[in-house]
Amino acid sequence: MDILIYGTINSVSLALMALGFALVYGISRVPNFAHGALYVVCGFITWSFLHGLGLNYLVSILLAAFITGVIGALIYQFVLIRVRGMAISEIIASYAMGLAILEGFRWYGFKGTTYTLPVFVEGSMFIADIPVDFHRVLVVGIGAAVVSFLWLFTHHTRIGLALRGMAQDERAALMLGIDSDFMAVVAMAFGSVLAGLSAILLLPLGNIVVEAGYNVLILAIAVCIVGGLGSWMGAVLAAFIIGFAQILTVVYWGAHYQMVVALLAIIFTLILRPSGLFGQQKELEERV
Repeated sequence: MDILIYGTINSVSLALMALGFALVYGISRVPNFAHGALYVVCGFITWSFLHGLGLNYLVSILLAAFITGVIGALIYQFVLIRVRGMAISEIIASYAMGLAILEGFRWYGFKGTTYTLPVFVEGSMFIADIPVDFHRVLVVGIGAAVVSFLWLFTHHTRIGLALRGMAQDERAALMLGIDSDFMAVVAMAFGSVLAGLSAILLLPLGNIVVEAGYNVLILAIAVCIVGGLGSWMGAVLAAFIIGFAQILTVVYWGAHYQMVVALLAIIFTLILRPSGLFGQQKELEERV
């Protein structure tokens, strides 16, 4: 039962980390390698508002998520839009932005255990005789709500349908009057907010450190590659596969092998099925 319970919690956490990356790539076809940096930025802004300005926790969270979305939109509007369509340049530009942000934090002295966020709910409960923190239970509940909201948003709202149309066929969307650059900015802002939301939910379980940005980026890439780049529902399924694999690894080999599981997932997926579980990229036999 402990594997089932904590495997589910870990899987939902991975899904939250990867949803923003999957959404941005699925709509604009731009791999946002600044995703991990935006994760740390939202955590730091929340901490600053909470401890530096003394604002209410909920107000700090809302302001931090909004500012993170604005930062993501600005990164696309002033940097990524200029290299869109050039795959290598997109990766280099977005990673350079993320690297500058994270290493800027490190240079500023952003390290150690000084920066922490309080959990939403103190205490714990027992599920099938397994102790589980209330905050982790809340993470699972909010994660399920976020996935449900994304589905409803993309299927039953005007902007959501425009985003789906662009994701399916950008040229057809342009002919129907959808501004692809504006939709890409919206997707980048939305994906950045999702990265910030995952930070707000998961960082109270640890410390806000620069290394978290790099780890989140690697895990998000692993989940999206296994699920299929461009498929956010595939990313959710892949999160459960990798999440349970990591928990099993922790139980039988040790916690220090968790990241190895994610890296092996990337390698074996690219070798055996480059398009992922639900991806639409061409397989090797189709290209030869």
